[in-house]
Amino acid sequence: MLKCSDESVYTGITTDLNRRVHEHNSSSKGAKYTRVRRPVELIYSESYEDKSSASKREYQIKQLSKIQKLSLIK
Repeated sequence: MLKCSDESVYTGITTDLNRRVHEHNSSSKGAKYTRVRRPVELIYSESYEDKSSASKREYQIKQLSKIQKLSLIK
């Protein structure tokens, strides 16, 4: 999860966390949502063995409220 400059939270999946955070902050490859909310900061991550598991978890997290998402960090 990324915290954007407007205090919103963005959730996504990637195979290379450092590269993806860099893209969100400094390239046109970052998500459209984060491009206008730079800079972003990595606030939470989980690792999964395969894309299917990661996608299922991403969906679960996206269903949470912002307060519930932030509670994962603690």
